[in-house]
Amino acid sequence: MIGFLIDMDGVIYRGGHLIPGADRFIASLRQRDIPFRFLTNNSQRTRRDVATRLKRLGIDVGSEHVYTCAMATARFLAQKKPGGTAFVIGEGGLLTALHENGYAIVDKDPDYVVVGEGRTISFELVEQALKMILGGAKLVATNLDPNCPTESGLRPGCGATVAMLETASGVKAFSVGKPSPVMLRGARKELGLTTDQTVVIGDTMETDILGGLQLGFKTILVLSGGTSRADLPRYAYQPDAIVDSIAELDVDHLIDEFTPSSGVRPVEKRARRELQSAQ
Repeated sequence: MIGFLIDMDGVIYRGGHLIPGADRFIASLRQRDIPFRFLTNNSQRTRRDVATRLKRLGIDVGSEHVYTCAMATARFLAQKKPGGTAFVIGEGGLLTALHENGYAIVDKDPDYVVVGEGRTISFELVEQALKMILGGAKLVATNLDPNCPTESGLRPGCGATVAMLETASGVKAFSVGKPSPVMLRGARKELGLTTDQTVVIGDTMETDILGGLQLGFKTILVLSGGTSRADLPRYAYQPDAIVDSIAELDVDHLIDEFTPSSGVRPVEKRARRELQSAQ
């Protein structure tokens, strides 16, 4: 048995357009009852919002198939300080996740200052957050992505806002989103998988691939997003497999390659299969 943690932007879609073949790959997973979760470092939307967007692109999934950094952040905080309070720089997805995990949103004396993505961030909010951090509130980021891709280009991401607060306060933020093991391990546990049963599919070396490798997951890099083959030599680490897009992935082949079986590694399984074919 194996299961998949799948990035979305650059893997499943780009902007508002589905990447060809992505719908077929997800349909194959569902037909074979293979567990998977879509992972996103964008905290703006709830998991239901994300599932609805995917459905409109032609991918039939439910909200249970989505795992956001907002969810991971809220669950982490609920474990560390149940029933706590937070001052939030962010939008609906983050606010909803915090409320669902027993947190109250306050504008005075919070336990945490929690920073996510948002289009309505103002310098006034940042100034309030700074005062709270200097007053003892702990700084938590849903992710440290410096920018967010949009259909019209890049805009500043959560990491850019966090960097401003870190510089002004001298306090380092704790980040929960990819490549943090907090988010990736949480998604794996939600699927009921072990480490050697988990495969990450992503388009970004610094988040998807790095996070997977650090936890011992198998990793597949797709080149339909933010990474090109020319970028690969500069990394000290490499994915287990590289494809141009998710359309090239065959579910049966992946099961054969990555399913743990009596200590036989994927390379050895491939060699045995080729030998059998030759005979």
